[in-house]
Amino acid sequence: QVQLVESGGGLVQPGGSLRLSCAVSRSIYSINSLMLGWYRQAPGKQRELVARITRSGTTNYAESVQGRFTISVDNGKNTVYLQMNSLKPEDTADYYCNVVPPHARYWGQGTQVTVSS
Repeated sequence: QVQLVESGGGLVQPGGSLRLSCAVSRSIYSINSLMLGWYRQAPGKQRELVARITRSGTTNYAESVQGRFTISVDNGKNTVYLQMNSLKPEDTADYYCNVVPPHARYWGQGTQVTVSS
């Protein structure tokens, strides 16, 4: 089954940390030149790409999260992670993983991150 399943969200105080995980089905992970990304959508805003990574580990970040978020992959587990540090209230959003550029069929349920005191 072709899918990506996100987990790891929750409620955290400003300045806190969370690690998100995305389990990627083998049929997606085996795509040549695969690039995976973490996207987020805040209430009332468009979905945006915040971090992306190739299977070889080349990364790229949105300016708003540069230096605070780290994307990584575990090729043995077909999993992509997003380590989020120094979280801010403006990081509150639903977070999704997908390929880059995104494929409409691959959007999952996402995982909710709320940063609030």
